[in-house]
Amino acid sequence: MKTYSISEVAESFNMTPHTLRYYDKEGLFPSIERTSGGKRIFKQSDMDALKVIECLKSSGMPIKEIKHFIEWCSEGDSTLQQRYDMFLERKASVEAQMEELKKTMEVIEHKCFYYKTALDSGTEDIHKNNEMKSSSTH
Repeated sequence: MKTYSISEVAESFNMTPHTLRYYDKEGLFPSIERTSGGKRIFKQSDMDALKVIECLKSSGMPIKEIKHFIEWCSEGDSTLQQRYDMFLERKASVEAQMEELKKTMEVIEHKCFYYKTALDSGTEDIHKNNEMKSSSTH
């Protein structure tokens, strides 16, 4: 069975070994093994778990809630409903974040257009008439 050092895992996930130690300290790797010298040994199952942990973290889930998910996984089939519900909540949260990002992108795209046309004409004055019309309609 292939195993990975903390440095290999950190590099693979573009994170620091310190972050992995923190995750372990917070209980996110309940089945991680150690060498006789105390170094962590990561298995493929730990790597797979880390992919899910990073997914949940990037969705905005706090570490404490991720820990609940890890605990539910350890409890087996009796927690399938909680895990399913949690992922439905995450999905809704990410969808809301995506909607907010779409609005942000619309503003950014507008400003890119604004500054590009100002650059092309050599002045922002090109927008003065448009802004007056635009502000009077909003």
